[in-house]
Amino acid sequence: MANLITLLRFCLLFVLVAMAYWAPPAWQQANAPLLVLIIALDGVDGYVARARGETSVFGSIFDIAVDRVVENVLWIVLGHIGLVPMWVAIVFIVRGAIVDSIRYAAISRGESAFGMMRSPIGRALVAGRVMRGVYGAAKAVTFAWVLFFQPWPALYPAAWAAWSDAVNAVTLGLVWISVALCLVRGVPVVAEFVAAEGVFRRTPPDAKGRPAAESRS
Repeated sequence: MANLITLLRFCLLFVLVAMAYWAPPAWQQANAPLLVLIIALDGVDGYVARARGETSVFGSIFDIAVDRVVENVLWIVLGHIGLVPMWVAIVFIVRGAIVDSIRYAAISRGESAFGMMRSPIGRALVAGRVMRGVYGAAKAVTFAWVLFFQPWPALYPAAWAAWSDAVNAVTLGLVWISVALCLVRGVPVVAEFVAAEGVFRRTPPDAKGRPAAESRS
């Protein structure tokens, strides 16, 4: 059941994308509520998985993948339409690809996506409920805000002419907050992975005193 809810979120995303691109402005007023539904279902699928004992490696990876698809597709679409700067989508895609690759490696070792964090600051920024809630809320408010005002130029031209500067200023502020939180929560994941794997650690010498890389040449 939990995976079906996740799949429903995935399908509703593309209904939202189609509405944002091709629906009449009057219909586009439903986009913000539809987005709220998609985000709400993200919490429902996790609750159902725990309540029904349906947690699994596949479910964890599927949920992470759909979360990232929803996020990246929305940034790309809003950037392509011109409602947010396109560079924002690039930042989220690059950060997501790096962080999720690390998380998939952790899940394959039997760890959870958030349980992999070891340091107190890493757990607070990445796994902490407060920070996760703030980050999710920032993105949700940004998406909903932008989608809510998308049809206004066509539906309410007079109001849009009067308020567009203020709306755009708030949009830019929300975008910057989302980007800042994205980077702040991504850096600890990368930093702890690099430290745990000893990426920059000097390779210990072999029995003859040569670096291990040389001894294999």
